[in-house]
Amino acid sequence: MKKTYLMIFLMMMLVMAGAGCSSDETEMKAQVGGKVELTVSAAVSLQDALNDIKKSFEKENAKVEVHYNFGASGALQQQISQGAPVDLFFSAAEDKFDKLVEEDLIEEKNGIDLVGNDLVLVVPKDSKKEFGSLEDLTKAAKISIGTPESVPAGQYAKQTLENMNLFKEMEDRLVYAKDVRQVLTYVETGNVDAGLVYKTDALNSSKVEIIAVAQADLHDPIIYPVGMINNLEHAKEAKLFYDYLQTEASMKIFEKYGFKNLE
Repeated sequence: MKKTYLMIFLMMMLVMAGAGCSSDETEMKAQVGGKVELTVSAAVSLQDALNDIKKSFEKENAKVEVHYNFGASGALQQQISQGAPVDLFFSAAEDKFDKLVEEDLIEEKNGIDLVGNDLVLVVPKDSKKEFGSLEDLTKAAKISIGTPESVPAGQYAKQTLENMNLFKEMEDRLVYAKDVRQVLTYVETGNVDAGLVYKTDALNSSKVEIIAVAQADLHDPIIYPVGMINNLEHAKEAKLFYDYLQTEASMKIFEKYGFKNLE
């Protein structure tokens, strides 16, 4: 009987030792040959610039792999508030970013207002309607803007229309979109007569024409803050990418796509 117990005890010890070795070996492989993966939730209007920055960053930092989660800033903020595993948040609006600061999910010292943008009126390249200014929006049968509650570009568009005393007049003509890229698609395909989008998105489309830039006093400042989420598993690597976004090389890429340097 004693021999049986002894055999069982020895077998259990061997299994535990094997599991320990396997765990240690996996950890060693992760440290030696594996890559640290970062998740960055970012406004969809940043997509082109951030994809370029990712390429240059990963060339210089072979042990770090960046994954993006692009979407409307409001939707991304809600995901993070609900516990989505994210390392950095790059918002197209200060209020969405500030919400995470208020919730103690981002420390102010770990965030910065990085770039700016403009709101512009766009129409299809082959538009038959004559548009020359924002006031000509009254000629449009359908105008697309982002959903103001979740899409910062839509929030700025609504503010612009309200400050021009046009919102109530045109409210029944508005076609809301899930993000600024969808607004651009509606205009490109001719599903609407006009749209209000970021200048950076309009510049990257060969199918739309920029008619006018909304004056800065018609809406809140369009500022993109970026910051690191608290209690990160890979804080060192997140800080590496956070700092890289602020380098001269990254700022040149942002400017190439039409973003404003806030310095």
